[in-house]
Amino acid sequence: MLGTIVNTGTVLLGSLIGLLLNKGIPERIANQMMKALGLCTIFIGVQGAFKGENTLIMIISMVIGVVIGEGIDIDRRVTGIVNRLEKKFVKKQTGKHSLSEGLITSSLLFCVGSMTIVGCLNAGLLNDNTMLYTKATLDFCSSMIFASTLGVGVMLAGGVVLVYQGGLTMLATLAAPLLTASVINEMTCVGSLVIIATGFNLLGITKIKLMNYIPAMFLPIILCLFM
Repeated sequence: MLGTIVNTGTVLLGSLIGLLLNKGIPERIANQMMKALGLCTIFIGVQGAFKGENTLIMIISMVIGVVIGEGIDIDRRVTGIVNRLEKKFVKKQTGKHSLSEGLITSSLLFCVGSMTIVGCLNAGLLNDNTMLYTKATLDFCSSMIFASTLGVGVMLAGGVVLVYQGGLTMLATLAAPLLTASVINEMTCVGSLVIIATGFNLLGITKIKLMNYIPAMFLPIILCLFM
């Protein structure tokens, strides 16, 4: 768990620095920073999307995953909970970005990708936190930039990193036989499509309910057993 704890700490520290920087950034510059982040996010997503080896698995995962997500309406439930917390604990909203937007956007970026899966497997099975330490460094820089534009919701994503990566690490022994290289590649591919959608949202081109696509990321674990 040490790698996950360090990663959580870097997200919190980076977010804190970003929030302090936010006070001195003019809105015009902040808007352009957001668009730049959107473009970078799309680039990251495109890189990961090409790791997929079976297009059919990607299509089926996305279609069935979004049906499950929309059926449960994960986005509405998560956004509702975060908005209630925002009304209760945040006295004054100083920026135009909501708490839920910062939380959901940054959580997806911090938790989706092969580095997360492989890093947690290495930590759980081999007690090797090297990859998670590398990811922690990257997340420190990302959280600092995102918090300066998206606000305090990015800091809350540290809790998501702790629970998500911690859970994967503890379940590594059970999940390892299923998480082959092919499965990881397909999960990365589907997750990267969600990251691309995140980039489009940051650019203001779309308003995709990102959380409703989360189930799609885990379907390759099942589909790779039969395809």
